[in-house]
Amino acid sequence: MARYTGPKTKIARKFGEAIFGEDKSFEKRNYPPGQHGANKRRGKKSEYAIQLMEKQKAKYTYGVLERQFRNMFKRARAAQGITGEVLLQLCESRLDNVVFRMGISPSRSGARQLVSHRHITVNGEVVNIPSYSLKAGDVIAVREKSKSLEAIDRSLANSSTVYEWITWNTETKKGTYVSVPSRLQIPENINEQFIVELYSK
Repeated sequence: MARYTGPKTKIARKFGEAIFGEDKSFEKRNYPPGQHGANKRRGKKSEYAIQLMEKQKAKYTYGVLERQFRNMFKRARAAQGITGEVLLQLCESRLDNVVFRMGISPSRSGARQLVSHRHITVNGEVVNIPSYSLKAGDVIAVREKSKSLEAIDRSLANSSTVYEWITWNTETKKGTYVSVPSRLQIPENINEQFIVELYSK
């Protein structure tokens, strides 16, 4: 299964945001990487560079590779609604993202691993495809054999964020993907319009 495995702090510094979650190294060096990183007098970016950077930020945030992301954009463009908003909704409805949102894992990469290692069920069936697209009403749960995993308990204990489109029961380790989130409910700092403009060229 292909995925990005390089240095995460370097990528976060490139975008000026801790896109992979809490990162002490990023907090210490909150400026772009490279020998001129701390130099504030950097050249003005072109429109194309800004659009490309926004697409790269979305890809790294959700842990999606170029071909997957392009395919999701094609689906978003063919669907009804605002293309950029639909694109983010497709990213949010991925199983690995919802596992992360529910607090079962502290990161999307950790959530992807839990799904791949068959620790997660959807509607009672084990699903080991991180990109599996959830539908409103789907029930996501930790597999019975995996409920005693220390990593999951630790992550749930440290999770406090509540999302309106998801319900979660810590006792039963089960939750529901209630509905597709609206753009206002998606907390990611991504300008999806730039991505639409880039792919529309």
